Amino acid sequence: MESLDAEGWARLFNSCRESAWHLEMRDHYAVAEERADIEKWRAGEWGPEEDAASKAGWLDLMRATAARGVELRRARIVSEPVTEYIRFEHEGTPQNIAAGEDVRWLPRTRASGLALPGNDCWIFDSSTVLFNHFTGDGGWVGNELSKDPQVAEVCVKAFESVWKLGIPHSEYTLI
Repeated sequence: MESLDAEGWARLFNSCRESAWHLEMRDHYAVAEERADIEKWRAGEWGPEEDAASKAGWLDLMRATAARGVELRRARIVSEPVTEYIRFEHEGTPQNIAAGEDVRWLPRTRASGLALPGNDCWIFDSSTVLFNHFTGDGGWVGNELSKDPQVAEVCVKAFESVWKLGIPHSEYTLI
């Protein structure tokens, strides 16, 4: 298992030619770099400008990737009522969309019949999968890269099934 740094993420996106899709299935993430942001958000000291500044490097990477014609899609499976973290994430999603991502939300109750991978993942050009591993309480563990065609096929099918049922961000109301 490895942990990609900013250069590793940039290499993956820069080598991508057609599509980069992200499947998120957790209701809570507790990654260290977001702790201060969430505290400011809880205190009412957080808005679109702060969110965009906090993830500026990511948003720049998404803009550059989208500008090359790469399709960027993010599908999030969430329990309802949503967690505090999902509220925070939902509020920051317009910045992702402005940078070129298309985002959909799928209530977990509508995902019961879907076959899903065991971990969140990024799927690049339908052939490379980067799994993101977390602890039970949402802490970051690391990444696992797979170029196995069978693994990619499972993840592509899972993502597409979630995407088909997902609700576009502009239409999804938090419960």
